[in-house]
Amino acid sequence: MKRRRKPTPEPWGKDVDAALAAMKADELRDLLREMMLEIGDRALARVASSIVSRAARGSSGWVPEALDDSDVAEAVAFAEAAKRVGYAEPSDVDERLRRGAAAFLARDYAVAHRIFGALLRPIAEAEIDLGQHEMIDEVLGVDANECATQYVVSAYMTSAPGRRAEAVRAAIDEVGTVGYFSEPIKAMERAAVEALPGLDDFLSAWRVIVEKEAAADRRGDWDIGAPRWLREVAKRIEGSGGLANVARSSKSAADLRAWCETLVEAGDWKSALSAFEEAADLVTDRGYARAEFLDGAALAVRELGEKDVSPWLERAWRAEPTMLRLRRWVGSACNQQSIRERSTDALNACPTQALRQRAFLHLLRGEMEQAAKLLAGASGLGWSSQEHPGHLLFPVFHALLAGNRAFTLAEHGMDMGELEMPVSDRDEPREWTPEVGEILRNAGVDGLSDAKARKAVLAAMRRAAERRVAGVTEEKRRRHYGHAASLVATCVACDASPEASRWAARLREEYRRFSALRAELDQHRRTA
Repeated sequence: MKRRRKPTPEPWGKDVDAALAAMKADELRDLLREMMLEIGDRALARVASSIVSRAARGSSGWVPEALDDSDVAEAVAFAEAAKRVGYAEPSDVDERLRRGAAAFLARDYAVAHRIFGALLRPIAEAEIDLGQHEMIDEVLGVDANECATQYVVSAYMTSAPGRRAEAVRAAIDEVGTVGYFSEPIKAMERAAVEALPGLDDFLSAWRVIVEKEAAADRRGDWDIGAPRWLREVAKRIEGSGGLANVARSSKSAADLRAWCETLVEAGDWKSALSAFEEAADLVTDRGYARAEFLDGAALAVRELGEKDVSPWLERAWRAEPTMLRLRRWVGSACNQQSIRERSTDALNACPTQALRQRAFLHLLRGEMEQAAKLLAGASGLGWSSQEHPGHLLFPVFHALLAGNRAFTLAEHGMDMGELEMPVSDRDEPREWTPEVGEILRNAGVDGLSDAKARKAVLAAMRRAAERRVAGVTEEKRRRHYGHAASLVATCVACDASPEASRWAARLREEYRRFSALRAELDQHRRTA
């Protein structure tokens, strides 16, 4: 799903806005000329291009001065010479591309097409090197993507009405590595200085071309090229119904996702629910993508006012078990008994390798020894994995041993917030997800009173700490020495017995050659 960016404040303050509003046009022009003398060559080229483009697209009717034949011939000759030697100075290329842009803004599309084609095609084919490391935007002052788009629009404008679709497709092929054509129609309309003539006929012909290509260019969930172009034109011609037809035909996750997104963006949650459920049944990826659509169905159900969304949450978790989905499903239970029942069902279906989820389910069922066994057997490395149980069990055990039923675990140096990346990157609306501590409290997990369980938990924590220390020292992971030391300090803080102190001292002595680790151990012991 597309992320909705939050608006950012302007880099200048209110006083600057007020000052600009107070200045007269002549004063602003003088200021701009002075500022342009103070910026670097590449930034100057971008600013100059923006000024010319803004003026040509404004209401004044001004357009850049027409190029004469010698200017055009010189630009083409320059491109041919650069091809022969295989190199051109970026500043020289900037100058010729600005000529092409000026011709485009003056609506002299034939000249723009000729200049852009002479330069952009060999640059796109790497026949002309500009000295860049990767992208040509590193060295050019003009906007290469804008020039490429203007080239495509020029191809549209200079072609016969019946050949426009073919001309645009060929132009994109010629400069596709210079420009970015995620949505060609939108890009062309944005770059054009006047309405594209015969657009309806073009859209019909364009759909025929990209439909054929899309059928042969399905690359799993890769959202590039003809499949994406087909969605754009289908939506343009038929709206969400067009996207639905494309998605039902291809059954690809990207097409189905675009259909559902359109309905969500429109706020049509009833249709979105049907679309999400149909997408979950149609999608060829039966794991992650199906679960994503079931997540969307659960969100739609909630937006429609249904209080119990647990059936959809359960289906999503079973399709692709993750900690986040597990928290949603189990955490939506209304009482302790329901949480225990769902935990039992989930444990029977939970993948063996999903150690963090299995550990969480054991905690909810009050099976502390089984959870401790998972911690003791976990690897000393791999704590960054979403399924390593350490980041969950260490702070939970610490809190339980301390009798801290509030699970205010941040104070113990552990973050019990989001334990993995969210399934969807939508900012809002998003399916509600209860925190781990809240679910544990609702399940009645409130302490470790059983002596046998307490002993097993302490032993598991020590074993996990030992493995962590061994792993980070063996692999020289100095950035993680502090984390390993914090585990050791937590073990000592949880057990005030002399045995725990002797254990920590032996561990420190065993790794006496690792001075950085010893310093971390001493620091965490003092602050524990």
